Amino acid sequence: MMLESNRIEIKRELTDSLEKEVVAFLNYRDGGVIYLGIDDRTQAAVGVSDADGVQLKIKDRIRNNISPSTMGLFDVIAETRDGKAIIKITVASGSEKPYYLSRLGMSPKGCYLRVGSASEPMPARMIEDLFGSRIRNSIGTIKSRKQTLTFEQLKIYYNETRLKLNEQFAHNLELLTEDGSYNYAAYLLSDENGLSIKVAKYAGTDRVNLVENEEYGYCSLVKATKAVLEKLKVENKTFARITPDRREERKLLDLVALREAVINAIIHNNYSNEVPPKFELFADRLEITSAGGLPSGFDEEEFFMGYSVPQNKELMRVFRDLDMVEQLGSGVPRILEHYPRTIYRFTPNFIRLVLPFAEGFDQTSDLRSDQATDQVTDQATDQADALLKFCNTPRSTKEMMQYLGLSHHPHFRHRLLLPLIASGKLALTIPDKPKSPKQRYIATMDRS
Repeated sequence: MMLESNRIEIKRELTDSLEKEVVAFLNYRDGGVIYLGIDDRTQAAVGVSDADGVQLKIKDRIRNNISPSTMGLFDVIAETRDGKAIIKITVASGSEKPYYLSRLGMSPKGCYLRVGSASEPMPARMIEDLFGSRIRNSIGTIKSRKQTLTFEQLKIYYNETRLKLNEQFAHNLELLTEDGSYNYAAYLLSDENGLSIKVAKYAGTDRVNLVENEEYGYCSLVKATKAVLEKLKVENKTFARITPDRREERKLLDLVALREAVINAIIHNNYSNEVPPKFELFADRLEITSAGGLPSGFDEEEFFMGYSVPQNKELMRVFRDLDMVEQLGSGVPRILEHYPRTIYRFTPNFIRLVLPFAEGFDQTSDLRSDQATDQVTDQATDQADALLKFCNTPRSTKEMMQYLGLSHHPHFRHRLLLPLIASGKLALTIPDKPKSPKQRYIATMDRS
């Protein structure tokens, strides 16, 4: 049975009071959830007709009838209960309180707060206090030091979804300050910026022996995030052990928890001091450190329960548009399905997440894989040397494959051709048209 509470509002149908309930949850420190299509007396599902249409109406009303902007602070999804379609509206606690009904302004008639299971008018003194302490130093209000920004990478990612960016995208995504300049969120999402996310790898369990230090950045934060995820996906190897009954395989880190941890660290990082999140791989764990402690007024228990106050609602909006995050507040609970709370460490200025590697699994299968890879690498090196000699004059891919006695084009391309081009040892004769049917490849002078 579902009962109304300080965090749950139940409605039989969509009414004119929707915005008031949303405002109350935005101003409440824990946020809340509104259900449509459930009888508030019997708690029985009665359903809504045209769930898709109702969802669109709700999103439009929340975006247009509430101030400040609610972008990145709510989710509207359809669920099925007892065979009937209902709507679930998840509202996060906003960081720009007080929120209010736009038509009534920042007054007791327009500002509401959740008190018990009701939405009550906010006292004038509380409105003044909240407005006075409103967060000003956010990436949405900080002006980008660079204003000649381009967003080709972001447009590509949006084009891969059902959404497209029009000429007003900077305004629609809240990438502009009040005077129309690009803000710091725009800077982070632009094609070129000064932010670099580091992924360090150490040989042991401390920071003494650094064996690898990769940087992913100076590009759109979306692109950098995808690169970090791909890097950690490669590092998240499969280990195996043999038991009397069967051979068990397991990843070093749980796949779902790893992805949620990476996305959370990047989206909720405090970029106002230009400190990016950091990822460190040790022999026994992965440590993820993000700048910024717990949100003001929040304690650890509320954090673990999944209450969400997006540090950067502009980034949250974009990452949700691109299906890189799911429902608000779902990240931490997903991680805690696989790891204990003790993996989190809090300080006033940082949150560190320590994900231990799987225990009880040896590296036998992985070592065999490495040995096989070494053999393939040696063979590829010999073929590469022979190919460079053959390409003293321009050659086509067909000629090169025939010379080496190869018939599998993808293998040839990824094992030999692309690495040689990337290393600068092999050049294209028509570099402006890499897919030209007249394309030929020639060895360069530098083969060191």
